[in-house]
Amino acid sequence: MKIVPVTEADHPRLVEIWEASVRATHDFLTEADIQVLKPLILHEYLRAVDLVGCEDESGLIGFMGTRGRRVEMLFIAPERFGRGAGRALVEHAVAALGCDEVDVNEQNPKAVGFYRRVGFRVVARSPRDGQGKPFPLLHMKTGDEAGKS
Repeated sequence: MKIVPVTEADHPRLVEIWEASVRATHDFLTEADIQVLKPLILHEYLRAVDLVGCEDESGLIGFMGTRGRRVEMLFIAPERFGRGAGRALVEHAVAALGCDEVDVNEQNPKAVGFYRRVGFRVVARSPRDGQGKPFPLLHMKTGDEAGKS
């Protein structure tokens, strides 16, 4: 596995990974929610972040978007869960990009557990997501500022 740059030509594959990952982990989203988000991911959200991918011999298996010190998105193909791609991307974000913050859907316990395992701690909670929907967010940090929550 290696961390690689991604280009706009990779965006359709990133959306495939996003959709498969969301269907495997975001049980709280309806089909309508996914269909509303899908074009936003492709046409807006991927363009709003700095992207890197993780690939193995089969090609891209995951990706991460960052902005400033924040991991804004991290998605791994479900068949690759638990094999180190997410950890590799987060370690790259922290070590190479200086990222130390992430927001995680509280209703996605696998993601919350993953970020805890890679050194993040909950520092705050919001009752709604960035779109104002009732999907609570846990605000997580790593490093000394994260405290012991």
